[in-house]
Amino acid sequence: MPGDFAHGLLDTIVALATPPGLGAVAVIRLSGPGALGIAARVMNRDAAAMAGWADRSARLRHLFRPGTGETLDHALVTLFRGPESYTGEDVVEFSTHGGHAIPRSVVAACVALGAREARAGEFTQRAYLNGKLDLTQAEAVADLVTARSAQGRAVALHQIERGLGARIAALREKVVGLSALLVQHIDFPEEDDAPTPLEAIMAEAEGVAGEIGRLLATAPAGEALREGAVVVLAGPPNSGKSSLFNTLVGVERAIVTDEPGTTRDAIEAVIEVGGFPFRLVDTAGLRSAPGRVERMGIEVARRYLAAADAVLYCREAGRAFTEGEGRFLAGLAAPVVRLRTKWDAAGAGDAPEDGELAVSAETGEGLGALKDALRRLVFRGVVENRDEVPVVTRRRQADLLALARDEVAGFRGALANRIPPEVASAHLKSAESALEEILGVIATDDVLDRVFRDFCIGK
Repeated sequence: MPGDFAHGLLDTIVALATPPGLGAVAVIRLSGPGALGIAARVMNRDAAAMAGWADRSARLRHLFRPGTGETLDHALVTLFRGPESYTGEDVVEFSTHGGHAIPRSVVAACVALGAREARAGEFTQRAYLNGKLDLTQAEAVADLVTARSAQGRAVALHQIERGLGARIAALREKVVGLSALLVQHIDFPEEDDAPTPLEAIMAEAEGVAGEIGRLLATAPAGEALREGAVVVLAGPPNSGKSSLFNTLVGVERAIVTDEPGTTRDAIEAVIEVGGFPFRLVDTAGLRSAPGRVERMGIEVARRYLAAADAVLYCREAGRAFTEGEGRFLAGLAAPVVRLRTKWDAAGAGDAPEDGELAVSAETGEGLGALKDALRRLVFRGVVENRDEVPVVTRRRQADLLALARDEVAGFRGALANRIPPEVASAHLKSAESALEEILGVIATDDVLDRVFRDFCIGK
């Protein structure tokens, strides 16, 4: 168990667990070896007064300021005995009236009686250190609190229920199994019926590397779920980008006129489509001879296009698709959805080309098909395998999975190149360590600091 973090378990910590400010109820969380005694004294009772309380019981009590006896509030006090609590320690929660003054005064009372104010994420950190959560579950707690969409929330809940952790643990067991097969082979090198020939071990290693790779392939969608997939509206000036942006967002965010070049800067808004989060960006129209200010806007647009997860390329009805536009689209790294905009004004002979979607910001025609295309384009793996594939949501997880995959592949390659099995086995040990680090079986203080530093106080 990491030293600095484990040492902190000797303290009793307290923090406001709900957002500060106006609200009906505030929850103050107290956890640690002294939680019951401190809570009893805040209620102006003997330190052993809570000994007879049943686990998970709640009682209405007055809370007092230590020393002066001033009444702070009339609150609901709930007891969660360790180890059957969130942190694994004795936990007491005070549900007080909301606002600023009352919660602050209750926290101060606990501090005056020996608690210290909790650091960001310290309650969840203690849950991890006390074996209540693995590190993927702890990360999922933060993802749940900051979820931008219904699907982001669902994935975080799945991870808290050990959806990802169980898959990582199963992969680790397969790596350990490869090591066991190798040991059997090494122990019986001259036997006619050796337990497992090298060719079979190599085939098994290839399968394990493939499984790790398939899980790793969910990382881009996982990052997009956490941050919102960047979708850039691009196209020539006056091609209906801003009207479509306003329609998708649901409010008039972008200025819409018949004058080309109205949009001079990128305008961004977060929307939810089919339960998935998207960061929609309206950009300056692309043309070859703009003015100086508009040219600056086009440079901003190109930077967004370089970082996009998907591009909506707009071409208004009745205008031909040019060779230059084809070259421009071919140079984009992100997948493109080609749109024939202003479809309500299309002429009788007009028709979308293959692969184009006809849409109208004015009538709403085609918007359902556009949203479905976006959802499947960016989040295909999540949509098609929602109940089967855990989603890798963190760069830390993805980097370690990539290391594990490469080490298993390196093991197979070493055997294929006639490297002695005893030497090749070092790759398996590295792969096993990488998977254990994802779960937090092995973790340094530096790793834990990176994991928990973005948590909110009180979680």
